[in-house]
Amino acid sequence: MNNKQMVERDLDVLWHPCTQMKDHETLPMIPIKSAHGVWLKDFEDNNYIDAISSWWVNIFGHTNAYINSKIKEQLDTLEHVILAGFSHEPVIKLSERLIKLTPEGLNKCFYADNGSSAVEVALKMSYHYHKNLGKERPIFVSLKNSYHGETIGALSVGDVELYKQTYEPLLIRSIQTTVPNNQTKEAALEAIKDFEKLLKERSAEIAALIVEPLVQGAGYMHMYHPIFLTEAKKLCEQYDVHFIADEVMVGFGRTGTMFACEQADITPDFICLSKGLTGGYLPLSAVLTTNEIYSAFYCDYSDNKAFLHSHSYTGNALACAAANATLDIFENDNTIEKNIEKASYLAKKLERFRDLENVKEVRQTGMIAAIELQGYEASERIGLKVYQHALKNGVLLRPLGHIVYFMPPYVITEDEIDTITDTAFEALYSLN
Repeated sequence: MNNKQMVERDLDVLWHPCTQMKDHETLPMIPIKSAHGVWLKDFEDNNYIDAISSWWVNIFGHTNAYINSKIKEQLDTLEHVILAGFSHEPVIKLSERLIKLTPEGLNKCFYADNGSSAVEVALKMSYHYHKNLGKERPIFVSLKNSYHGETIGALSVGDVELYKQTYEPLLIRSIQTTVPNNQTKEAALEAIKDFEKLLKERSAEIAALIVEPLVQGAGYMHMYHPIFLTEAKKLCEQYDVHFIADEVMVGFGRTGTMFACEQADITPDFICLSKGLTGGYLPLSAVLTTNEIYSAFYCDYSDNKAFLHSHSYTGNALACAAANATLDIFENDNTIEKNIEKASYLAKKLERFRDLENVKEVRQTGMIAAIELQGYEASERIGLKVYQHALKNGVLLRPLGHIVYFMPPYVITEDEIDTITDTAFEALYSLN
């Protein structure tokens, strides 16, 4: 079976995400036969470095031997059991570990199976908490340029214009407040003024603020200073508004600390986790919250205050085994410290991009780096040209419009960092 045959079979039956399928009339997709570490291999034995961790999930690379072994071990014991009225050791162990790892004060774990669902849980939990206390607060605040997922609730609090135009009649009520326009402290404090003004005017209607701490992923890898989070949390406390940290993308070491909120020295009321939680192996997400919020739902059955949310695969044992294995690697391999070194090396490799005329800005937060291009119309699809050039040279990049970014697995070597940055530089240089 070769690539062409696999693609023909695929197009006969599949509708792919985030894809205009008509593009595949001229742009062949790449069927992957196997993967190991940072490398993907197609059906004709071509190799590609996965420089984006396959949508930011495979933090320890593909077919990681340790995670593999722990999933296989779990498979012979328990694959899944209903989590309503039942429990199991992997989910208990994972919850205990997450409570110790996340900012102090987050003491209860609620599970779902993807990042969007985690956001839905946090939104519903926040609204329902206020309702249980006799307050009607139906509005959520998010940052301009934000993205929190594509289920209806998550889509509602995002700020992707195309999505909002298409699905506007279905969306819940939300307001966007100013995001800091760059990574300076001054920009962060300026944005805080707008948020404070909004709270003064409408806090009685607002359930929560939801943010992507430090880096707005799908929002073109926009980055901002942690003091915005510090000051926003103070305002939320002052006005009795919840603070939801959507760390689906930035959690688990991606920004240089285990969780991005650590850099602002805050404890959110809710933290949403997914993607790297299982090392990219299996769908799983978690929402951690405080005992105070948990207690507002703790009541006799007749009081009708219980939280109303469930998923069939909540706390799946195999996914929890993968997550526990992932946390083992963090503990045993000094991952955060090694990432600091790799991020520093990546920063050095990015310097020469600043000299290119078609580069507007180079920015980085930990193991996330972005190169913003300038001088191109959207109709030119410049990101697609970079994507195609990179694939021909054995690198998977998937630019966000005019933003070329790197978000590689943590197991990447310096030689492999050389390859992905050299390939991107050649692509951008050829476009000048």
